[in-house]
Amino acid sequence: MADNDGFRNDWATKDFYAVLGVAKDASADDVKKAYRKLARANHPDSNPGDTAKHDRFKAVAEAYDVVGDPDKRTKYDEFRRLQSSGGFGGFGGGAGQPGGFGGGGFDINDLLRDRAGGGSGGLGDMFGDIFGGGGARTRQPRPRRGTDIETSATIGFVDALEGVTISLRLTSDAACSTCQGTGGKPGTRPHICPECEGAGFVVASAGGGFSMNETCPACGGRQLVYDEACPTCHGSGHGTSARTISARIPAGVKDGQRIRLKGKGAPGDSGGPAGDLFVAVKVSPHRVFGRKGDNLTIEVPVSFDEAALGADIKVPTLGGAPVTLKLPAGTPNGRTFRVRGKGATRADGSKGDLLATVEVHVPATLDTAAREALEAYRTATAGSTPLRTNLFEAR
Repeated sequence: MADNDGFRNDWATKDFYAVLGVAKDASADDVKKAYRKLARANHPDSNPGDTAKHDRFKAVAEAYDVVGDPDKRTKYDEFRRLQSSGGFGGFGGGAGQPGGFGGGGFDINDLLRDRAGGGSGGLGDMFGDIFGGGGARTRQPRPRRGTDIETSATIGFVDALEGVTISLRLTSDAACSTCQGTGGKPGTRPHICPECEGAGFVVASAGGGFSMNETCPACGGRQLVYDEACPTCHGSGHGTSARTISARIPAGVKDGQRIRLKGKGAPGDSGGPAGDLFVAVKVSPHRVFGRKGDNLTIEVPVSFDEAALGADIKVPTLGGAPVTLKLPAGTPNGRTFRVRGKGATRADGSKGDLLATVEVHVPATLDTAAREALEAYRTATAGSTPLRTNLFEAR
């Protein structure tokens, strides 16, 4: 009975709204504002040695943990309504004594034994998550999203343009295979974490009178601690997982681009979603083609006479038939010609262009006929204006 009386006096009669200084019908925003104001004013870092304010800070945090959570607040309000209307039989029923919910042999001590971990079901389960009940069923660790994973992959030039599916071997954090992520030795009993009182986080000073929530260092955010730590992960709840996945690299990806694959990262904890996988793509260079944005580039060697007299020359395209490039007479070295629609595939399915730059080729050796022809050309153009005249103009 002493434990039951402690529960009645310590929890059932607490008015969390009064602790926060708000009305019972206060909005969630008003509750949050009141909590922040009181937390700043009573934070232990701002009031060293002031035991009264330290206790006040704990009371405010406890109250906000209940009425700041919509689910807990609804259950707490219902609990108080039943208490005030005598729905629990005034907490007076002893063993075998009628009371609560209109009699019927309901014993409040059964409810209290549930809270103490001696039973399950009924109101002990309904309100256990508010009051931090002893059984593992009264509070479940909140789901947590898995971490993101970074990796890299090298693909070919053509694969980057057309898209490709690749296999990736990944090693990442995962739930410990022995304890399934709980951090406890299998078969041992879980308890509400005494450090964070089951919240999964603790309030830490952020300076300037402000505070912020941080993951509880004692339970790692899992809200529960165990009698004995898992012998494999030593209580961390984490292990490693090696797996091979298929990843689709979209068409048009660029060298150095970072691709996000949603849900392909590390698995979550307690049913939480998996993280994402980020793949840094390295594209191998091509022997002939280059890339400039969504355009492909190619350098086309031409002879002196083709550039001087003009010519029709064939230029390759990537994965298609060659195209004919018409060089006008007098084409200078380095001129770039644009061939529409022969470039890289864009995200919308359209294609960029092929940029063909001509390079006038000077032969290293000449046969007799070619030399005589060039000497004749030199003689024929001897009277023309020298190309380098402007180099010597006075400044």
